[in-house]
Amino acid sequence: MAAQGLEGKNVSLAEKLLELAVTTAHEAGRMLVDKRPVEGPAVVQTKSSPTDVVTQMDQAAEQLIVERIGAVRPHDAFLGEEGGSSDGSSGVRWVIDPIDGTVNYLYDLPDWAVSIAAEVDGETVAGAIVIPRRGETYTAWRGGGARLHTDVGVRELRCNTGVSLDRALVATGFGYASGRRAHQARVLTQVLPRVRDIRRSGSCCVDMSSLAAGRIDAYYERGLQAWDIAAGTLIVQEAGGRVGGLNGLTAGPEFAIAGEPVLFEALHDLLAPLDPARDL
Repeated sequence: MAAQGLEGKNVSLAEKLLELAVTTAHEAGRMLVDKRPVEGPAVVQTKSSPTDVVTQMDQAAEQLIVERIGAVRPHDAFLGEEGGSSDGSSGVRWVIDPIDGTVNYLYDLPDWAVSIAAEVDGETVAGAIVIPRRGETYTAWRGGGARLHTDVGVRELRCNTGVSLDRALVATGFGYASGRRAHQARVLTQVLPRVRDIRRSGSCCVDMSSLAAGRIDAYYERGLQAWDIAAGTLIVQEAGGRVGGLNGLTAGPEFAIAGEPVLFEALHDLLAPLDPARDL
């Protein structure tokens, strides 16, 4: 999509927003690769714990994204992880994670992503996740399916189906606060014997993209924010998956589960009695 524009086509608003998201995410991704300091990015602040860091590159990427989109659509609202939030009057809001997987980026590991989603009247209609070090771009618009774009072409995405819980490769992640980590470790000891294996990339966006691409079968995590999951949720849903929380709640800070609908239910039923600690 980045290389083939939508000019001259009869396209929906969602497709137009997606093209802008893709173009902007690619620009941010290139900047993050090209301008990453050789000695590593500087940590400028911490959030939930001393290991939950924000680098100067997180801030620079979010500023770039807001400026580029704002120049094209000046009346839209923004919600960004690093504080780039503002109100708008158009009914469109952009939900931005400039670097999902900041610790991976800090250590120069490849699994980090730029995530941009567009909401219209509160519903996510377009989402793009760019993983620069993998050369992968994941896209979806509401009702239009999900796709993986690489140098070798484009392919439609579908979540794996027909996988039982005991044969499922499940991804997860951990928070930064020590109490939450201890709780998550206890949950993990109960999950691991019941599934094929566990994977941990360090990036929610990478995990959800991998789920849509069939590289894992399911995913769960506690403590995710809107910017972590906005684009990934749409990509998984358009790939045939289900995303939600525990006991009928929507996915959010308390909990998120993603997977093909039948496996989603099985994983939910395993996790629900194991993770009652809503204050962690």
